[in-house]
Parts: sequence; C-alpha cells; structure tokens
Amino acid sequence: MKNVDKYSIGYFMPPEPCFDWMKKDHIEKAPKWCSVDLRDGNQALIIPMSLEQKLEFFKYLVELGFKEIEVGFPAASDTEYQFLRAIIEQDLIPDDVTVQVLTQSREHIIKKTYEALKGAKNAVVHLYNSTSVAQREQVFRKSKEEIVEIAVSGAKLVKEFAEKTEGNFRFEYSPESFTGTEMEFALEICNKVLDIWQPTPDNKVIINLPATVQMSMPHVYASQVEYMSKNLKYRDAVEVSLHPHNDRGTGVADAEMGILAGADRVEGTLFGNGERTGNVDIVTVALNMFAQGVDPNLKFENMSDVVSHYELYTGMKVSDRHPYSGKLVFTAFSGSHQDAIAKGMKFREEKNKKQWDVPYLMIDPKDVGRDYDGDVIRINSQSGKGGIGYLMETKYGFDMPPKMRENFGYIVKGVSDVKHKEMMPDEVNELFYSTYVNKEEPIKLVEYHFINKGDTFKAYITVSKNGEEINLTADGNGRLDAVTNALRGKVGANFTDLTYKEHALSSGSRSQAAAYVGITREDGKITWGVGIDKDIITASIKALIGAINN
Repeated sequence: MKNVDKYSIGYFMPPEPCFDWMKKDHIEKAPKWCSVDLRDGNQALIIPMSLEQKLEFFKYLVELGFKEIEVGFPAASDTEYQFLRAIIEQDLIPDDVTVQVLTQSREHIIKKTYEALKGAKNAVVHLYNSTSVAQREQVFRKSKEEIVEIAVSGAKLVKEFAEKTEGNFRFEYSPESFTGTEMEFALEICNKVLDIWQPTPDNKVIINLPATVQMSMPHVYASQVEYMSKNLKYRDAVEVSLHPHNDRGTGVADAEMGILAGADRVEGTLFGNGERTGNVDIVTVALNMFAQGVDPNLKFENMSDVVSHYELYTGMKVSDRHPYSGKLVFTAFSGSHQDAIAKGMKFREEKNKKQWDVPYLMIDPKDVGRDYDGDVIRINSQSGKGGIGYLMETKYGFDMPPKMRENFGYIVKGVSDVKHKEMMPDEVNELFYSTYVNKEEPIKLVEYHFINKGDTFKAYITVSKNGEEINLTADGNGRLDAVTNALRGKVGANFTDLTYKEHALSSGSRSQAAAYVGITREDGKITWGVGIDKDIITASIKALIGAINN
C-alpha cells in the first residue's frame, strides 16, 4: 500500500517488564461490569435516544444484571440532565445498582453534574482529562505540569461538591487517551488524583484506563495495565477499570488480557456499540468466560431478546455473524461440520455427558435461548448426509439407515443447488415424503395375508401394476422375506441384497411405524422406499414396493 511510511508506533511500553499476566491461561472470575450504552453508546448513534428510550433501555440493563450503569454526561445536554433526574425522582434505581456520570475537569460542569445527582442513592462521578502526547501537543498545547493541574483541580472540586450535595458518591478518574500516554506520566497523574481523594478499602475509588483509541496489539495494553496495577498508590483501595475501544478490532482481547493483568472492572456496551468501530462488546467478553465455566453474573440466557431490545433502542443491527448473538453463529451448512455436530450430539446423549464438548459448537446454543431445530443445522447445497439425517431424525423422527442418508443427502443437495437456495426443514421433509414414502406408482399394494408353516411363512399378495391386479405367492423365512420372494422378478424388477430397518414414529395408541427398505438393482445401484402405517408389516411391504417403484 502507498504511504506506509506515514505511520509509526504511537504507544509506550512500561519502563519495566510487565508480563506476569502471560502466566495465566484463563479468567478465574468475572470483573465488575459497567454498561456505558447510555453514554458512550448513545453519543455514537446517528439519532441519539430520546428520554423515553433511555428510560426503557436503563430498565432493561438493570434486568440483564448490570450493577453499574453510566447514564450520561448530565452537564452536556438537557435530555441527559432530565434523564438522570427522572430515574432519581421516579425511584427507578434499585438499591444495589450504581449510576455513573461523566464530567470534565471544569467547575461549572462539575457543579451542574452534582445538581443533576442530588438525592442519588449510589453514584460514581467520573472525572477525565486527556493525557496523551498527541492531545497535549495538538489539542490543549499544554505541558505535563499543566495537564496534571487540570486533573488535580478537578479531583479537588469533585470531592468538595460531593461533601455538600445530598447523595452517596464514589469517584472515578480516567487519563483519557491512556494508550498514547507515557506510562510513567499516566502513573504520576493517577497517583496525584488518588492523593487528593485518599481512598480506603471501605471507600474505594476507580482508576479507569481507557484504550480511547487502540494503538497497539493487545499484549501491549495488558502490559500497560499490569504496570499501572502494580504501581498505583492505595492499590487495595483502588478498582482498576478498563475501557477498551475497538479501532484495531481487538477490543475483546484487550479486555480479556487486561483482566489477566490485574483489572477489576470493565466498561463496555452491548454488542460493542460506540464511536468509530465501537466499544468493547460486553456480551462477547461475558460469554467467553461462560464458555470456560466462569459465571459472568449477567443474564444472557435469551440472546434473541437481548438483540431485539438493543436494536429497538439504538436503531443499530447485530450482524448475522456476531459472536454468540448473530443469527448464523451456531449454524452449520458444511456437510462435514454437520456430520460432526450430529455425531457429537448423539454421543453426548448416549453417554449422558454433563460437560459440553460438541464439535464446532463452543457453547450449547440452548444456554443462550437458541433452538437446535433451524438454528444449528441448516440445509443447502453444501450440506451432507450427516446434517440432513440429523434434521430428519430430531425434527421429524425419521432415523434412516446410513446408506439411505447418503442417498437422500445427494437428492436434497441437488435440489438446493438447482434452486440456488437454502432448503427449509419443511421443504426437506416434503421432499423426503415425495421421494420415498408410500410410493404407489406404478405398483400399488392391494391386499395380503400369510399362512404360518412352522419355520416358514407363505405370503399371498395382490398388487396392481398400472391398474391391472396381479396375484402372487411365495414362501420365505419371515413375512417380509416371503413378500420379497413373491415380488422379485414378478413385477418387472430384479433385485438382491435387501436392507431393512424399522422403528416407531410416535408413541401412544395411535402410533405409527416407519420401515425403510433398500434393494440392490442388477446394475448395483440401491433404491429406497419408506413405508408408514400403524401396522409394521404393512409399513414394511409398502417400503419394499416403494423401493421397487423407485
């Protein structure tokens, strides 16, 4: 590409090795979660949410289990101010939920923020100012000392206003654009803020380390977080928080590695909504933990419901391939994938396994409210016998012999290929019936009966061929064998090597039986028929005649 020499590394590694996070292979417990959907997410929408939408979204975030929710920047707009007043005055904030508000380090903004917070049962006042080299030099044109003074003066004001405002307040500080800041300077400014706030283990403060813009690979961010976690003052009284964005597409990795590096808390949004490429997706981070046996302490059991609420409130769309939540993320079209999933599900049932390890499915779709039927295995020209057979067995009760599954698989794929479309389950079932079930042309069963001759049976069978009745009789070592001997070579069909399988289709007094018959023609090709009847012998004869007709 052109202009590659325009770009250079803009981040700073810690001044000392910080790679202890690499010794851990998984997250052992969920962090605290803070939803910023109503602030960071809302400000990124083409049409920001109305007051009513924000109220409904807030209630839904509470339902999902969020205990900390950043509700806005109340000094920035009348809607955000009124929204905060509404949830306080209408007593919509549960006792175990903390609301969070954002403020710059400016006295009139901090004053208005506390006016909006008056009477809040539990609130976090989130103070921030930019600290990166680019922001200092280009936007503020201030020295490091002047940037520190902005943070310190803001920290003092936040503390002073808290002491004279009705409510219960905690404090949070973000060195915005942390990832483009020299690590020693980021540590210095955070520690100076902590010196003002004087946190204790019983009255903790939050130091938030935002990847306001992703500037590095995730392991660099993890090392930066570890450096801060190890060197912050009052560490036992500080919650280290992460706020990753997704400019490089690695927001989830930043969050996960940052937790390994010592972070206690994560700020993010549902499905990663946010400025530019978005914030970290809390759904994905949480369910990644869930997939490794860690309870994320959020309620994502009905993912379709979460998606529909999110799309309603934001006007955004969740991609079909979005992890855990997209319409196609548990779906297999590939024949080999379908076969492995079908066998894995059968193995799991046979062994009564508790632990989930089905091939190609990271978690059980049912744990997020998805159904196996129509979600896991879907049929098109890429599908195979395993998936098609699994669909027919689990949805419609037809457990075909293996070679018949292969035969039907080719038929389904051929139709899908010609139509150039996905085959819906009912279409596959209709094709199964029209291809195999109780086929009566050109030969149709009219009547039959048997005489038991001890070790053998004599079959008397009447069929019609092209409207003309034919009476046939033969002996056999069983009823179906006798019928087979009666029909073989007598109705214009010579065949060998009969394959047979039967099972009940449903339970109860009105249950029906399904029988499958495959016969080998003189040219070696196997043709199949399926008989369905409440009587298994009738079903078997219909299956044999269907195979002959085919």
